[in-house]
Amino acid sequence: MDGDTTKTRSDWISRSESAGGVERIEAFLHGNAYSMHRHDTYAIGVTLAGVQCFHYRHSLRSSLPGQTMVLHPDEAHDGQAGTDEGFRYQMIYVQPSAIQEVLGGQPLPFVEGGVTNDPRLFEATKTALRQMRGDAEPLERDDALAGLALALDSASGARRLRKSADFAAAKRAREYMDASCTRAIALDELAVVSGQDRWNLSRDFRTFYGTSPYHYLIMRRLDAARAMMLRGVSLVDTAAAAGFTDQSHMTRHFRDTYGMPPARWLAMMVARSAG
Repeated sequence: MDGDTTKTRSDWISRSESAGGVERIEAFLHGNAYSMHRHDTYAIGVTLAGVQCFHYRHSLRSSLPGQTMVLHPDEAHDGQAGTDEGFRYQMIYVQPSAIQEVLGGQPLPFVEGGVTNDPRLFEATKTALRQMRGDAEPLERDDALAGLALALDSASGARRLRKSADFAAAKRAREYMDASCTRAIALDELAVVSGQDRWNLSRDFRTFYGTSPYHYLIMRRLDAARAMMLRGVSLVDTAAAAGFTDQSHMTRHFRDTYGMPPARWLAMMVARSAG
């Protein structure tokens, strides 16, 4: 992004969004950067400098320059520097719904281990990080997304789909939650909207989107909350507007999702913007 800042000790995060449910960050961090957390997106990225370590699926993983990190939706992980020098990395966060647009209702790809040396996925990730910018042409973004989804699918190996899985019903439920995320929604309500039995819907939603309906709803509220925070809305007003019970309710979910409280996240965003 803005040149080499790894000579300083200041931690920072630079964030951008583009169309299609994609978020891109570059960050430089020291020490124990993130506590254990989980989100409902794929987190796919590369380490640019240093050693990036994280606990993932009951093991400590390490990422070095030249490798690709792939964290599956709803899998708990943390983040820390493997050396005193800290680490710098780029990561792209892709909604499972965006991957589904390419794969057409197949089970979500799962890449074991959190770190891979797969060359096709490494190249597709670098392309996505370069091309999926907010100012990119729509076809450029779509081309990068397709390449990334297909490389993920190839690296994971095909899994068999349950014959009863109903992608259309899960998609209707997702779209309904997208439009109504700031209010309470019951599973029975989603069953009516989707036209599917509530428990089949719950299972199928996990198959196609990698997380539960409730966690997906919370994540959409957090998306709205982060946007309001960056506009200068207070934390207490943000919590109410985004559909949380109160500020502590929002803070708990924010920490569980991003590995840090909202005030710290916002401070690093502001510090990077000021620099």
